[in-house]
Amino acid sequence: MVFPSIQATEYKKYSHVFFGTFDTVITIIGYAEDKETFDSVAKLAEEKFNIYHKLFDCYNEYDGITNIYTVNEKAYQSPVVVPKELFDLIKLCKEEQSKLNNTLNIAMGSVLSLWHDARDYSTANPDKAYLPDMDKLIEASKHTNIDDVILDDKNSSIFIKDSELKINLGAVAKGYATELVAQEMLNSSMPSFIINAGGNVRTGNTPLDGRENWGVGVQDPFDPSGVFETIFLHDLSVVTSGDYQRYYEVDGKLYNHIISQETLYPADFMHSVTIVTEDSGLADMLSTVLFLMPYEDGKEFLKNYPNVGAVWYLMDGSIIATDNIKNMLGSKLKEN
Repeated sequence: MVFPSIQATEYKKYSHVFFGTFDTVITIIGYAEDKETFDSVAKLAEEKFNIYHKLFDCYNEYDGITNIYTVNEKAYQSPVVVPKELFDLIKLCKEEQSKLNNTLNIAMGSVLSLWHDARDYSTANPDKAYLPDMDKLIEASKHTNIDDVILDDKNSSIFIKDSELKINLGAVAKGYATELVAQEMLNSSMPSFIINAGGNVRTGNTPLDGRENWGVGVQDPFDPSGVFETIFLHDLSVVTSGDYQRYYEVDGKLYNHIISQETLYPADFMHSVTIVTEDSGLADMLSTVLFLMPYEDGKEFLKNYPNVGAVWYLMDGSIIATDNIKNMLGSKLKEN
């Protein structure tokens, strides 16, 4: 008997780029049997990103959507019922806060708004650039108690006891959204993919071109078009927090957007920290947390997360990686 030859399916590489969600460029690259399959999955991913962008936005309202802006405006009057994705993220952040060494606090919106306004105005008017008034920052910091955010699991509602408390999910929202999208893509007809959401990178299954891993470049803080490290992996996330992202200048000094709960000013312990772990939401959260603490404290803190790796780019120019990801690195760091 003669059996017909079985030809392996040929997968082709496709890409899709869109802008506007989470104020960044999002790129999706995937290997699919045909363009129709890729376009279907990529279109759904873009739609989901757009939904999550609106849902987690604390600065704008949208018709027919109950989002963080809605919560901040109305939840101090009576409980506000919110979509499951938003409720789950706020609940996660509230539960995790006590474990995060007094760093990340989503109830710091009143403080962050002062910095947001100063950065927006100063970027548009560099000759009139200014820093937020410290007295106003201190007053705003009195309204940042996460315990004033009351969650009702049964009704998926949020009540805020302090009328001046504002929730801001900027430190975690993009990574959390990326993970939600990635999980849908992993269960789709195109599980071999990589998502780059403005520095929040989530890889799917192994690329179907003969390689074992995707290569993810980590941006050089001093060269917007260059990288100082490449990390090779699949089914994992790579998220970086750095002082070269969303910063502005006042009197010759740069001020980044990652604000310390203790000083009420931008953290300045390092130029960047990159997190490697599976869940992109956790990676986003921990990259912010580690940026807000000195390297030695961060190294000790990560002992609580054995499945998380990190690369620090310190102020003195030294670059340090945790041992558990050195085999993924393309540089000589892996030999140190």
